[in-house]
Amino acid sequence: MKEKLTCYIIDDEHLAQEILEEYVAKVPFLELKGTFMSPLEAAAQLKEDKPDLLFLDINMPDLDGLSFIPMLNPRPMIILTTAYDQYALKAFELEVKDYLVKPFSFERFYKGVLRLYQEQSPMQLPEKKETNPASMHEQEYLFLKVGHRIQKLATRDILYVEGMKDYLRIHTAREKMMTLLSFAKLEELLPAGEFARVHRSYLVALDKIDHIEKNRIRIADQIIPISDTYSDGFYKKLRGLS
Repeated sequence: MKEKLTCYIIDDEHLAQEILEEYVAKVPFLELKGTFMSPLEAAAQLKEDKPDLLFLDINMPDLDGLSFIPMLNPRPMIILTTAYDQYALKAFELEVKDYLVKPFSFERFYKGVLRLYQEQSPMQLPEKKETNPASMHEQEYLFLKVGHRIQKLATRDILYVEGMKDYLRIHTAREKMMTLLSFAKLEELLPAGEFARVHRSYLVALDKIDHIEKNRIRIADQIIPISDTYSDGFYKKLRGLS
């Protein structure tokens, strides 16, 4: 269980470096190990120290941040910090953890690093006693590739997910969206205690269930079957909530 995430900053602008250093210093679970002006300057140190997290600018002389990412081995978690929003799709394909568009507030910065810290240390949440569960829940979201755009989706809005061959159709109260993602990958991203697989073609949000009758779930106006394969695990999860 990690007490702190070690991190590096790579940005060729001194002001941007100073702002990030100030933000990092405010967060008790972050430990800044170094600040560099370019990827080339940082490469050897990154390979030796193997930090947990890298704050990386995109547009830099000699080598840009997006080209540098595939060269990293091992690759730390990466948060891109940039003045440009047109690289978001490419960043998504490179599986970066967050994309901060300058100028970004400390609140936006903190939400991003807090989510990463919780993923790494799920049993040790900072300031746990002071945390409002409702506000924590509001911070949970996904970025999904939907067609030619990246869609931000709050997990609390999901009613259920339907398998459609190579795609998943995600149902919310307001819309349906198709994304090229597997159930296994989606389940890794979702809060485990709030969603359950009930059928090879369905995953449901537990708090959106209206009722269950004869191994069929009612959510909104949809009837969803519970298959024998997933039945035991689903009912055990429900009993754990009671």
